[in-house]
Amino acid sequence: MKTLSIDIETYSDVPLPKTGVYRYCESPDFEILLFGYSVDSGPVQVVDLACGEKIPAEIIVALEDESVIKWAFNASFERICLSRFLGYPTGEYLDPESWRCSMIWAATMGLPLSLEGVGTVLGLEKQKLTEGKDLIKYFCQPCAATKSNGGRTRNRPFHAPEKWEAFKRYNIRDVETEMGIQHKLRKFPVPESVWEEYHIDQEINDRGVRLDMELVQQAIAMDARSREELTAAIKDITKLENPNSVLQMKQWLSANGVETDSLDKKAVAKLLKNAPDKLASVLILRQQLAKSSVRKYQAMEKTVCADGRARGMFQFYGANRTGRFSGRNIQLQNLPQNHLPDLADARALVRSGDFDAVSLLYEDVPDALSQLIRTAFIPREGTQFLVADFSAIEARVIAWFAGEEWRQKVFAKGGDIYCASASQMFKVPVEKHGINGHLRQKGKIAELALGYGGSIGALKAMGAIDMGLTEDELPTLVDAWRQSNPHIVRFWWAVDHAVTEAVKYKHTTTGYGLTFSCRSGMLFITLPSGRNLAYVKPKLGTNKFGGTCITYEGIGPTKKWERLDSYGPKFVENIVQATSRDILLYAMRTLRNCSIVMHIHDEVVIEADPRMSLDAVCEQMGRTPSWAKGLLLRADGYATPFYKKD
Repeated sequence: MKTLSIDIETYSDVPLPKTGVYRYCESPDFEILLFGYSVDSGPVQVVDLACGEKIPAEIIVALEDESVIKWAFNASFERICLSRFLGYPTGEYLDPESWRCSMIWAATMGLPLSLEGVGTVLGLEKQKLTEGKDLIKYFCQPCAATKSNGGRTRNRPFHAPEKWEAFKRYNIRDVETEMGIQHKLRKFPVPESVWEEYHIDQEINDRGVRLDMELVQQAIAMDARSREELTAAIKDITKLENPNSVLQMKQWLSANGVETDSLDKKAVAKLLKNAPDKLASVLILRQQLAKSSVRKYQAMEKTVCADGRARGMFQFYGANRTGRFSGRNIQLQNLPQNHLPDLADARALVRSGDFDAVSLLYEDVPDALSQLIRTAFIPREGTQFLVADFSAIEARVIAWFAGEEWRQKVFAKGGDIYCASASQMFKVPVEKHGINGHLRQKGKIAELALGYGGSIGALKAMGAIDMGLTEDELPTLVDAWRQSNPHIVRFWWAVDHAVTEAVKYKHTTTGYGLTFSCRSGMLFITLPSGRNLAYVKPKLGTNKFGGTCITYEGIGPTKKWERLDSYGPKFVENIVQATSRDILLYAMRTLRNCSIVMHIHDEVVIEADPRMSLDAVCEQMGRTPSWAKGLLLRADGYATPFYKKD
């Protein structure tokens, strides 16, 4: 036996979408109902565990045999559930090294992350059966007790034999579809280096990170009391039945002489500039009430495993345009920042449940709780966190690709890219908190908004107007940045030309360390690391301005599979972000034995013995891969007893 393709159907009273698989299968009610499998691409067998059948002994042995490659779609689900089935305790799981995931394979080809979606796009002969959702709801989740079902809270095979037979067919078809994906994509195998990265990802997900559950529970309780008091205070002033209702609040504001289309953060901030005291008080209270800080704490409570650690928070290849990670469950990619100067003291007060002290010292309780979310992640006893992140990684990567020498020199000297950019744009020296320091903000906003072809709209979206820039300044800012970065601008259009050539003439072209090719209905951009970015069914199209552009199929802003358009600067954004991702993974590979527990954007968090050297970690992380000669990297870090933004 060389390969084993697997699909399982399971039951648990814990809701999988809210908890993740690690917590899901810890439930005492968890069980595997059906085990579908194929040995070496042979006929699919289904083991009806719910009706007393047993998985063959040789298959059980194969699950733990590192020489047998196990395949599944979203393989982490099968691997973790089977670990539980085999009796592994919390915190111990089947070694991911011999597992492969066809969902990840599909993602590397720019395809959807759902079995049904991949099957449709690839036009598989045997596609996922559409009745599966209803069958899963019937057999895999608790049901409501009713008179007609005899008051039961769970449906078993004997309650609906015909449905159960259909469920077994569904299980078989899922294995067939998964194997069909492998067969269709066999011309484009996933490089071993990417599988190694996937295994590192699985190790980090398995390891998890400890949560301070005392802090989490006190924060949830404190938020509930705060909401109660805020609601009562608004009701007292407005006499509204439901102060949380946007419609009711708009009507009340209108009756008091203030008209607004929205009550979002920006709109309220604008209203507060001129609102009379009474209305300002209500708007401030409502802003506090609308803060959703408690949701992260609730997600922690739902996700945490029996040993106090949260697991499964990272989706490998979650952003399949670049291969970057996306977040799951607690969503670490969008944690609120912390600015409290006495973070440790505030944390201690919340942890002790002292609501009155928190309310007195910080006034805005929801905001204080929001700023403490990061601190709920803590290292295990006897260790500390070492947090290291890359300095201005995307700015460094785009400068390296484009050969923008002045930027490279700034990085070589350890300079501030925002000051240097402002200096280059306005032809005067700029120092942070020093000479012409006011120009640094313009340099910063230009850097953040304009690197990937952005113009006036991008500056506005990045908050240029809110930062005090005027409409009249914006065109000048765009021109100044582009004139200061001619090599980056040239890079945008060189990429645009190379992609167009590849799609139009099926040429393979190279430049800037990149290879552009079009074959088998796919556009590939090969990065310096050797990894491919893939775009499905590319062709020439027309953009909204009437110009020529490249279009391809992918997941759009509406989360649906649709035809999207792109052009040089957008492709450059993909290339730069994908290369930054490859650098992060290179660093994670070199730090693999250092107990990485989290990574957020370009930052790595290590659960470290106090004797581990922070400088050594930063030095290791800042090493340039052999495929990126001349790229100047730097990593900075800090040690901390709880996670925070330094």
